[in-house]
Amino acid sequence: MPGALVAALDPAFFALLCGVCGLLVGSFLNVVIHRLPKMMDRDWRVHCAELRGEDLPVQEPLSLARPNSRCPACGHAIRALENIPVLSWIFLRGRCSACRAPISPRYPLVEAISGFVCAFAAWHFGYGWPLVGAMLLVWCLIVLACIDFDTLLLPDSITLPLLWTGLLFNLFGIFADLQSAVIGAVSGYLSLWLVYWVFKLTTGKEGMGYGDFKLLAALGAWFGWQMLPLTILLSSLLGAVVGIAMIVGAKRGRSVPIPFGPYLAAAGALALFWGKPLTRAYVGLL
Repeated sequence: MPGALVAALDPAFFALLCGVCGLLVGSFLNVVIHRLPKMMDRDWRVHCAELRGEDLPVQEPLSLARPNSRCPACGHAIRALENIPVLSWIFLRGRCSACRAPISPRYPLVEAISGFVCAFAAWHFGYGWPLVGAMLLVWCLIVLACIDFDTLLLPDSITLPLLWTGLLFNLFGIFADLQSAVIGAVSGYLSLWLVYWVFKLTTGKEGMGYGDFKLLAALGAWFGWQMLPLTILLSSLLGAVVGIAMIVGAKRGRSVPIPFGPYLAAAGALALFWGKPLTRAYVGLL
């Protein structure tokens, strides 16, 4: 009875186990964040070449599994001891062991965030399907936030499965009833779609991308339509605060696009753990 044994574990120890799992998965999330945009770019180039009748040079196969991890500067193959989440980066002092090229601190940061949030989810939800859903959702949100920050893209290969997975969980009422989840998915997409077109017709510019619509639709599918006002409010506040800080502190030009996906992802994580009490407080203020 593995389930009974896990459920009988001390909550703190169970949270620790889930945190270790989160660290290990976080290492894979870094691979997805780094390679998925490259895979998308390669696919687009192949499709464009096919439409033009052109031949592209043969390239090394690229997937999430192949080739093995290596230093982008010198090609040094990353050994197992150099791939321990967080600890390897600390021991290597943030540099490649072969060429001493710097390794971005975002790698251990992604691993640490994944581990911490998974441990907190285990403490918050305990053993059961809500924990499984929470961990899957958090992993997807981390990847989407980082890819959008780097490329201003939210890949359909993540947002759309995330939407359907949310509906599947709520088919059994894990986070919301199915009717609320379906309405949430539709309302989430249409709300930002309407904002997009109002802004575009008013200013002639595109204020956000279609990936943002799909991500909010996915969050609506996970939490139900009741959480959408809170999610939009939180993401807008976070985006405004960070955007103003970047313009004032980092001297970022006002015309430089700012990705909205990371703030939607952060708002989704807040809604996952504290959505209901925050919504009650928000409604109480009104």
